[in-house]
Amino acid sequence: MSALRGHELYRFFHVGDDETPALRGVDVQLEAGKMVALVGPSGSGKSTLLACLAGLDEPDGGHVDVMGERLSRRPEATRARLRARHIGMLMQSGNLFDHLTVSSNIALQIELSGKGEQGSLLQRLGIGEHGDAMPSQLSGGEAARAGLAVALAADPDILICDEPTAEVDADTEHRILEFLDERRRAGCAILVATHSASLAQCADRILRIKDGRIVHD
Repeated sequence: MSALRGHELYRFFHVGDDETPALRGVDVQLEAGKMVALVGPSGSGKSTLLACLAGLDEPDGGHVDVMGERLSRRPEATRARLRARHIGMLMQSGNLFDHLTVSSNIALQIELSGKGEQGSLLQRLGIGEHGDAMPSQLSGGEAARAGLAVALAADPDILICDEPTAEVDADTEHRILEFLDERRRAGCAILVATHSASLAQCADRILRIKDGRIVHD
């Protein structure tokens, strides 16, 4: 059984009378203990695909299955339950609640999922001194690592990341790559949208997307 599967996913956006296809029949399959890099130019559909796979957006066609359960076209409460139980997400923004400290953001994620523990995530990501900080007090790199800590707090079966190293220096990127590799070796299925050649080279498989379609070399 795949940890996560998107089958024939279509997504269209409408502005007035214009229809823009963002996804055109995309198939994605993630296996436990494997990392897949999703690469493609800006506007190719990467972020839309991740949102559909995480149940944050509904595909107009096709469906998504998470750990053998249908995620698509279910009530939002059901999608939220499946996300909390199985999926950790690190998006380009909105990973932290602005009114909570970093530690409180992590605690909330653990409470919602019903599993996990604070442990030493912040220390291991190099931001242990920022547990009591508010998100507005973090640099871009610190916020990325804090968001990753939140995503991993509940020990998810699946980790979905959108450009996790976009705003970090080389040392921080290396630390994040090591952490992702550790989670992969622990059995987590990982999908990462990235422009980073270093990150893509660490993946078990690379998916290339262009104009809403998976392309093959």
